Amino acid sequence: MHTITITIPDDHLVKLQETATRLGISLEELILMGVEEILNQPEQTLQSAVDYVLKKNAELYKRLA
Repeated sequence: MHTITITIPDDHLVKLQETATRLGISLEELILMGVEEILNQPEQTLQSAVDYVLKKNAELYKRLA
């Protein structure tokens, strides 16, 4: 397994942490769920996968905004 580092705005990090806490999972688990969602779309193009995730999670993103 590898480790990556990303830079995100502080407000995004706070919202991700709040979401993870509300779901009872770690921040790492929440982020991995998003990555796995994209990777588990083998027959779709990357853009189709991105569109799918954005549409599926639109309500969550609105609450996080």
